[in-house]
Amino acid sequence: MTVRGIDHIGLTVPDLEAATRFLADALGAEVLYDTLPAGRGPVGGPETEQRLGVPPGTRQLAIRMLALPDGPGIELFAYDPPGRSPALPHDLGWQHLALYVDDLDATLARAVEAGADPLAPPHPLPGPEAGPANRFAYLRTPWGSTLELVTYPDPQPYEEETARRRWRPARG
Repeated sequence: MTVRGIDHIGLTVPDLEAATRFLADALGAEVLYDTLPAGRGPVGGPETEQRLGVPPGTRQLAIRMLALPDGPGIELFAYDPPGRSPALPHDLGWQHLALYVDDLDATLARAVEAGADPLAPPHPLPGPEAGPANRFAYLRTPWGSTLELVTYPDPQPYEEETARRRWRPARG
């Protein structure tokens, strides 16, 4: 068995078109295809409820696959009825998406212009991830999900001890 990495991330959003615009404008995501075009839905019933583990009566309105530049896909889902509030960092389960960026300040500005709300200014990465240029920032998407932007052009500690390498721009 070989696990190669993350293929895509599933993300439920209240407005498929607004989320698509945000991800394209803020992060350069590209629409690949619609698995369930908005006009062809809704899809529901016992088979859908069992396959997805959703409450009875839940219907899928639309599904769209996007891709980040040099990254995994983001599969957007719209449901009727809408689910609960977005997960916050203290909730159980996967609670944020972290994206490596080469230019934290420029990407943060682009995300804010597209509608994100930064929770605080960029901070230095702490502890073993620290380095003079290593920083991160958390923000909320327009629909309330938590997004982290991170950059660490300075080496990570495990890079000296293992063959594993992380995202880092090539040094000129």
